[in-house]
Amino acid sequence: MLKFSKENNAKLNSIKEWSKIENPKVYSISLLSGFSCSFASDCQTYAIENKITKKRTVLDGKNAKFRCFSAIQESQYTSVYNQRKHNFDSILAIRNDVEKMTNLIMDSIPKNADYIRVHVGGDFVTSEYMLSWFNVARINPNIKFYAYTKAIKWMQDNEDMRPKNFRMIASVGSKQDNLIVKLSWFRKFLSFLKISKQVETITANVVFHPSETNLPIDKNEFYAINDNQGSFSLLLHGTQKQGSVGSKALSRMNKENIKYSYSR
Repeated sequence: MLKFSKENNAKLNSIKEWSKIENPKVYSISLLSGFSCSFASDCQTYAIENKITKKRTVLDGKNAKFRCFSAIQESQYTSVYNQRKHNFDSILAIRNDVEKMTNLIMDSIPKNADYIRVHVGGDFVTSEYMLSWFNVARINPNIKFYAYTKAIKWMQDNEDMRPKNFRMIASVGSKQDNLIVKLSWFRKFLSFLKISKQVETITANVVFHPSETNLPIDKNEFYAINDNQGSFSLLLHGTQKQGSVGSKALSRMNKENIKYSYSR
């Protein structure tokens, strides 16, 4: 069985701010960060466990510009690391078998969920794994699923298989950013009229300060979950390496009383 987490913290309260569902039941599932993120670049970070001491240290990817908040969680909290490693190992063993993965997820999924975020930590490890989630969403039309991914080619290749209750967002800062489709206002108009089948990629990018973006900043999952919303930004959050640009950015936002995480 895969292990899901029930959100009963600040994130849940933030969704309550706009959800039409009274007391929504929000769950998430995660895999090991970094290890499952084959196409990550800007945020590639690993929690490396010492096999003898079981203590974990943070390893930054060679092209990382900031540390992934979920990898930091895995380095700090043993229960978080163990849960995500269990899920990662379970999926990795059957990563190319859509039927087995679909059945495994179906056997594990919380039946009373209203919203499920796929991968607070981690990403899709294979195209088949992504399709398995699409199958699960199709079987559960009353649940709203959503996920960020840096596996942009798989997302585009599988778009025709994605059910309407699964929202996919391309996470900027990947090795596949060149595949992100940006349309001019005219091509967007043609797409709206269904004259053109080309669709703009919905994206989310991490910024170090609100002044760095002209896009709306998602602070309560509103832009991530709702299909009628376009691309958006996220503020950098999570512990950053001391002295790094990311660390200085968090200090600046603290001084300016800018809220950049669910818990603040």
